[in-house]
Amino acid sequence: MDTLVQIRRELHQIPELGFQEFKTQKYLLDKISQLPQEYLSVATWETGIVVKIEGSHPSKTIGWRSDIDGLPILEETGLSFSSTHEGKMHACGHDCHMTITLGLVEAFAKNQPKQNVVIYYQPAEEGPGGAEPMLNWLKAERPDLLPDEIYALHVAPEYPVGTVATRPGLLFANTSELFIDLKGLGGHAAYPHKTRDMTVAAANLILQLQTIVSRNINPMDSAVVTIGKLTSGTVQNIIAENARLEGTIRTLNAEAMADVKKRIEAICAGIEASFECAINIDYGSMYYEVNNDPQCAKKLLDFAQNFEGATSYECPAAMTGEDFGYFLKGIPGAMFWAGANCEYGLHHAKINPDEDLLSFNAKFVEQFIRSL
Repeated sequence: MDTLVQIRRELHQIPELGFQEFKTQKYLLDKISQLPQEYLSVATWETGIVVKIEGSHPSKTIGWRSDIDGLPILEETGLSFSSTHEGKMHACGHDCHMTITLGLVEAFAKNQPKQNVVIYYQPAEEGPGGAEPMLNWLKAERPDLLPDEIYALHVAPEYPVGTVATRPGLLFANTSELFIDLKGLGGHAAYPHKTRDMTVAAANLILQLQTIVSRNINPMDSAVVTIGKLTSGTVQNIIAENARLEGTIRTLNAEAMADVKKRIEAICAGIEASFECAINIDYGSMYYEVNNDPQCAKKLLDFAQNFEGATSYECPAAMTGEDFGYFLKGIPGAMFWAGANCEYGLHHAKINPDEDLLSFNAKFVEQFIRSL
């Protein structure tokens, strides 16, 4: 098989959005088909792939998950291997995740592990969410492919290569998208009294939404309500009949998420009454918290302490969202941050992880799984 760096660069050139990863799936299947097949069996679901490696003396099944989709971002890295799909980019490291996982499959195909290992190439992590439907398919149709414990990584630009950062318990937050559409009555700017202005209504709504965290959430808890996009109106002399807010909600527990949504709905009802308009709320994709099993997280941190070149770090929890949380909801396991040593952060148009992370983490994960 090609070198990990070459594979990563080829995958970087073909980013695809959730459940549209057709080229990506074909690329991965082609690479897997080039490996020794004695211990391998391969299944597909939607645009995802599941690879099972039979263990030599299995007492359990270990799962490893990689996400495979890209983001709707116009790449600005200037790299010779930049995205060939205009307006799409691997800006969250999923090209690296897939590459490390291919290295893992190759290692186990050539040198059989003791335990059974199941590799999940999961689509649509960035949206609309692939983990939960993939798990539903596994439970309903392929329970033989479910693991006893499961692990995953995510690149972390802020950490040096070799960093293995995780923690027992909560690692990533509960997250939900937020889309709010306001419908009023448009008209000429000279006759505002005959209209229902949705730009003004949306502006008031944004201000009121910012009171939820400061006045409705226990200060000993944490939550985020962010409106990242507002659209309204058509031209400067027409009062806007429609407006749309797009944002995100993040909380450290499921109860706080329910409280935030309840408050959003109450505020929107007030805006409807105040501005004589109609409001529709859509929560879009919702991801369950990544809550690491304490024993599994400890195994990772302890193994990293004795692995050459690794730095084991018990990190704080983050408001990051990751649908790997659905796997951990019913299966013991853990996710860790893998240092990527990059100037730019996740979802940035110039992110370019240090490719030294590929060989390091492929070897680290292989040896870790062999130790279980």
